[in-house]
Amino acid sequence: MGSQLAVVYSRARVGIDAPLVTVEVHLSDGLPSLSIVGLPETAVKESKDRIRGALENAHYEFPLTRVTFNLAPADLPKEGGGRFDLAMAIGILVASDQLSTRALPKLELIGELSLGGALRPVRGVLPAALATRSAGRTLIVPVENAAEASLARGLTVIPAKSLLEVCAHLRGASTLPPYQEVPTPSPPEPAEDLVDVRGQHHARRALEVAAAGGHSLLLIGPPGTGKTMLATRLRGILPPLREEEALEVATLASVSDGGFQPSRWGQRPFRAPHHTASGVALVGGGANPRPGEISLAHHGVLFLDELPEFDRRVLEVLRQPLEAGRITISRAARQADLPAQFQLVAAMNPCPCGYLGDSNGRCHCSAEIISRYRARVSGPFLDRVDMHIEVNTPPRSALRIGTLSDAEPSALVRSRVEMARARMWTRSGCINANLRGKELERVACLTEADHRLLENAAERLGLSARAYHRILRVARTIADLVGSEGISTVHLSEAIGYRRLDRKLGA
Repeated sequence: MGSQLAVVYSRARVGIDAPLVTVEVHLSDGLPSLSIVGLPETAVKESKDRIRGALENAHYEFPLTRVTFNLAPADLPKEGGGRFDLAMAIGILVASDQLSTRALPKLELIGELSLGGALRPVRGVLPAALATRSAGRTLIVPVENAAEASLARGLTVIPAKSLLEVCAHLRGASTLPPYQEVPTPSPPEPAEDLVDVRGQHHARRALEVAAAGGHSLLLIGPPGTGKTMLATRLRGILPPLREEEALEVATLASVSDGGFQPSRWGQRPFRAPHHTASGVALVGGGANPRPGEISLAHHGVLFLDELPEFDRRVLEVLRQPLEAGRITISRAARQADLPAQFQLVAAMNPCPCGYLGDSNGRCHCSAEIISRYRARVSGPFLDRVDMHIEVNTPPRSALRIGTLSDAEPSALVRSRVEMARARMWTRSGCINANLRGKELERVACLTEADHRLLENAAERLGLSARAYHRILRVARTIADLVGSEGISTVHLSEAIGYRRLDRKLGA
């Protein structure tokens, strides 16, 4: 029959990137055989059995000749299950002259085939959609992936239910309509409201400051004082995600094991891993690097409850991404650079029994036991946390059922947070937690008296240069909350107050 060749475009999945894969299908004379080259993983090699079944059940013929699939580039490992099934099946039909079309150079195809010829959804479609848009092509995907792919605004997405529908579309016999729904931010989930928090005025104020500037926060107090309650309400006072931020969050969710849920579009993530989580679970990894909790919390909140119960080595892996806002995962054969600009909120008890300082004298922990307990969290890790807050037991009268709460609702606090963040973006193009170098010096000018105040506090508390600059960022946020152009003594004093536990925790 002679040699016949077809070329179809698809996309691989490497971290949050989607490099182009050219699927070359070659039919040649010889004994019937099928081989796949180009570093395919086991699940990709199994595509030949799915493709054979899908073609036969769609009433096409599987060529009884020598069939070779080349997934180029050859040095790029191909994984992702059956994401290349559709492209490979279309390639066989074109190469064997069972399908005639001139549209292939303008198309990219992604989708897994069932044995009956139906298209099944795959993970990691959004990065592929963004890359396809940049290449100026049209993307054909399973119906279930269409909403996710449409988040790449400006891309023509064609959803299909089966191999037969795709073939009919390519022949021009029955044109599939492009996906037309415009993605809009989902309404936020019913969030817990700050009005439910009673008696914790100082902690609520600290939560507002942290939300406005994107600062990391450590809550310390006995059990039952509301630490977890406060942390879970942080997301409710954060401003809505901007378009580019929402797209980054959706991209990371798309390549994760859980996949992206269109109903979550535009919502800030809140991740709360258990204290038994490993370092790889937190920062990501694996033979084919995947995002961990810190990347899945990108532009959202990472809550670490019972902080000292985490393995100390696990906490240490957070030090670098807390500073850089990114994590580079390196393996022998692969490397992935993932965003991790999360807002850390942690909670811990003051001692193993939890009741140190309680007025009832319930704590019987010795100084040595307390010191060993607090040493589970290292000084370098704590140095990277912007604010340390004591959450004391609220007065019993504040807990009485039926009494009106004197706390502000989340909506009112969020309005102040949004105005403060608007000032930050207008002035510096970022939130205050991300101010660095010359820009921090420009926006955080102090008087000579305030310089001395901060230097004395740093000497008294034994603060590092990192903590010194973190106080300046927090003070700048406090000033932004009241619309002040400069940092005054009262703003600086409040910011210093959020670091006064440094010496005690470092003991």
